[in-house]
Amino acid sequence: MRLLNVRRLAPILAIVAAAACSSAAKQEKPARMPPVVVSEPATPSPGAALDSTIALGKRLAAADSIIQSWVSTEKIPGAVFLVSLDGQVVHHRAFGYAQLYDYEMHRIANPPAMDTSTMFDLASVTKVMATTFAVMMLVDQGKVRLDAPVYTYLPDFRDAHKDSITVRHLLQHAAGLVRWQPLYYQASNEAECYRAIRDMPLEWGVGAERQYSDLGFMLLGYIVERVTGQPLNDYLQKNLYGPLGLRHTTFDPKKHGFTRFAATEQGNGYEHHMVYDSTFGYLYRGDPTSWDGWRRYVLVGEVNDGNSWYANGGMAGHAGLFSTAADLRVLLDMLNARGEYGGRRYIGTGVIDQFFTEDRFHNYLGWQKPRGLPEGSFTHNGFTGTYVLGVPSEKLSVVLLTNRQNVGTDAKGYFTNVGPLDAAVARAVAGPRG
Repeated sequence: MRLLNVRRLAPILAIVAAAACSSAAKQEKPARMPPVVVSEPATPSPGAALDSTIALGKRLAAADSIIQSWVSTEKIPGAVFLVSLDGQVVHHRAFGYAQLYDYEMHRIANPPAMDTSTMFDLASVTKVMATTFAVMMLVDQGKVRLDAPVYTYLPDFRDAHKDSITVRHLLQHAAGLVRWQPLYYQASNEAECYRAIRDMPLEWGVGAERQYSDLGFMLLGYIVERVTGQPLNDYLQKNLYGPLGLRHTTFDPKKHGFTRFAATEQGNGYEHHMVYDSTFGYLYRGDPTSWDGWRRYVLVGEVNDGNSWYANGGMAGHAGLFSTAADLRVLLDMLNARGEYGGRRYIGTGVIDQFFTEDRFHNYLGWQKPRGLPEGSFTHNGFTGTYVLGVPSEKLSVVLLTNRQNVGTDAKGYFTNVGPLDAAVARAVAGPRG
């Protein structure tokens, strides 16, 4: 795939797009199919390069078909799909709609079409595209040490058990912290939220096992802010997003003048269910009726996550970042290039190696290690339906953003599981050749 050239790919992708549009026209509820966006052509190469071009074209066609089938059957309202190869965008496409349903779950008469420039609530992709990046840069600068106790940076985060929690444990989800609680029942700002986490007993032994925890990444966000003396968003804008030219990546995007978003949930019904139903997956031991600040409108341009919105003002280390597929691919491309982008080094290769060495939980620091993809691949997903994948061995970046929540939940209260969609698209583009 490294020999592939973009000029050879363009005609194939144009044919794929035309075929998809023709198929979509036969659907009862056709999805909008914008033209494929292809990067500027490179100098042609003969022979093997053309074969690689055709092979990738077929893979992208297969991925497009998978995504379109999910949109056409209304498993998801819409999606934006982008693939970058060796630093060049070779495929960038929007499917379906940015919003299909209103707060009462009535279908909108003229739903807004999805666009390749639509901004998405990244949910837990914030953990890697904001917080992990910030920690990596601070480690590179010697301002944070992975194996330093958390109390080095948050001095009052201490007790007999918490004293042994390190920054590495937080990145590994191995600090023993509670996985989730509705902290907004106790907190309405960052300081109160931090105190609630600090005072909460651990649920597991420190380092004993991996238990995915939003609370750990909230703490990492607070560490970044304490070390830098800046809000998380300000630090990232100044040191990462701004220098990279990322103009559509930010927390609290409406305050920054952005208006084009993919809608998510009808309020916070899912978290309401989590709090009120002890059999739904998380046990809240407090009184569910003691707080009633729930949003009761479709969330557009506001972070879906309750702990980010209600307890941290929309900016937290675990959730709150908004972005586009185009901006996210730049961050993936930089990691694929071992910390360098556009001739500038952002993160040292030694730190890249530290973060992307498989740990004993078979993941990386911050990032997850996917199964069945080329060695060294890294990924993360988000609850709103977002997914990013880097494949350094092929210099391949894949972004798939969906707004799955807007079609509502099933009879049991669950949103569409887009895990199979993410996996199928990843296999189509980057999986074993056969």
